[in-house]
Formats: sequence, C-alpha cells, structure tokens
Amino acid sequence: MRFLVLLVGVVSAGLAASAFSRAQEADPTPTPRSGYEFMAPQTQALQDDDFVNPAFFSVEAGERLWSTPMGSEGLSCASCHEAAETSMAGVAARYPQYDPDVGGLVNLEGRINQMLTKEMGAEALAYESEALLGLTTYVALQSRGMPMAVDIEGPARPYFEAGRDYFFTRRGQLDLSCSQCHDGLAGQKLRGDTISQGQINGFPIYRLLWNSTASRHRMFAWCNTSLRAEPEAAGSETYLALELYLAWRGGGLPMESPAVRR
Repeated sequence: MRFLVLLVGVVSAGLAASAFSRAQEADPTPTPRSGYEFMAPQTQALQDDDFVNPAFFSVEAGERLWSTPMGSEGLSCASCHEAAETSMAGVAARYPQYDPDVGGLVNLEGRINQMLTKEMGAEALAYESEALLGLTTYVALQSRGMPMAVDIEGPARPYFEAGRDYFFTRRGQLDLSCSQCHDGLAGQKLRGDTISQGQINGFPIYRLLWNSTASRHRMFAWCNTSLRAEPEAAGSETYLALELYLAWRGGGLPMESPAVRR
C-alpha cells in the first residue's frame, strides 16, 4: 500500500511538472530571479553579513593562497595579477568561456588550474578541494554585484546548445528534467523548501545542508542524484556545457558569491 501511495505521488508530480513544462514551451527562459529571493529571511541575513557568512572562511583561504608561491616557478597568483580587487573584477562573471588553446570550454576552476600548471609549474587542484574552492571563491568575490555575461556565439555555440538540451531532457528514475522543476515549479514548495529557478550567480556557495562551500558542479551532481540519475564527473564536458547554458539563462543577474543556500 505504501508503495502504491508513493507511486501515485511520483506519477502525479510528473504529470503536474509536464503541464508546467508545456506551459513554458512558449517562453522557456523566464525572467531571471536569483536563488536569494527564494531563501528564508534568516538565510538571506547570513549571506548579507560578511562577518557571519561561513563562506568567508573559503574567501580568506583563497586570499592567502593568492599571495603564496606555488610550484616550481616560485610564483604566486599575485606575481602576475597583483591585486585581485583590480585584476579580477568582472572576471568570474564571464565564465565559462571557449578556449581555443584547449579546444573546448573552460570554467573558472579550469582557468585557475590552467594557470597553476602552465604558468606556475604547480599541480592541478582537485575539484571541491579547499584550495581550489578558496581560490575560486576569492576570485568570484571580486565580481560581486556585476552582471553575469557569457559569450555563447561562435565556437561556444555547440556547447551552449548541448547545455540547453541537457536542461530540458528528462533523466533518472523520476523521469524529470531540470526545466520541469526550475522553470515550471519555481516558487512552489517541495516539503519545507521553496523551489528556486536554479540560477548559478551565487556560486561558489556555502550550502547549509552540506556545512561546506561548494562548486556549481557539485550542485549539478547532487541534483542528478536526487533524480536517481547517474551524476557526471565534476569538470566534465557535459557539466561545463550545462554551466554555460545556465550562466546565459541567468544573464544580467548580479554575481553574489559567496552566497548562502539551504
């Protein structure tokens, strides 16, 4: 009996989501609204206060690393880029982007690792490592308040289209797409949470559920797992394409990193 109730609930949710998805077909890109708008006042207050925002531990770690020599060349990020407040202003808002040298998309994490390995003679940093999250969060902070504006034309276009297709494709045992929740059901309740548009302008974020700072790709993997779908690897071409599409979808939203989310 409990299985039947669960099955009916899943089918009903799928039918409702399908109806919303059909309604969105005429306008699949609603007016962007930051996830901040969907948070409880207490969570918003946590983000607004840099002194209590827990993601600032990552910011401080990144700031230290910015001036720390790394690798065989004895260089730090500051050796070339000097003050991040000036040299990195607006940079994070333009990623991911197509890089002809690698023949594909590079996001902010990828660019940082590129500089570490090619210019500084250092080892690449692992996704979700404290060091990479620290540097990414510190760099992203320098774009806070600036609008996201990525380039989706030219060689970036196929990746954009692949990311868009991924966003609208059903997957997993729940047979749901990203769009069905984050377009069709945005603003509605899922248990005690309010479903957001899934915008990525606040990343890296501090997620209270995880008690840690996290990247965009960790959030993508978590969403896939929630759909009972197989997650992609962080840094994969699939997630980079999705990241490009979502950055375009939220174009004009101000960067908020480090944001706080439930």
